[in-house]
Amino acid sequence: MNIHEYITADPAVCHGKPCFKGTRIMVHQILALLEQGISREAIVGQEYYPQLTGKHIEAALRYAGDLLKTREYTSQNSL
Repeated sequence: MNIHEYITADPAVCHGKPCFKGTRIMVHQILALLEQGISREAIVGQEYYPQLTGKHIEAALRYAGDLLKTREYTSQNSL
């Protein structure tokens, strides 16, 4: 999967926070819903974001995982 097909960061949109292309839905919003235990099906359903698909959810998870792979952690910024 190429996450750049789904996610963009533009300083003119949502203060440069990563969003799904063509929307103002920020990636962190989807990750927060997943953290709360909301199912993927519910997130892309009518109650939340019907303009998204399962591929958007997958891209958000991959994006977060890629960030964790490349970031260095020290005692000052550890979990």
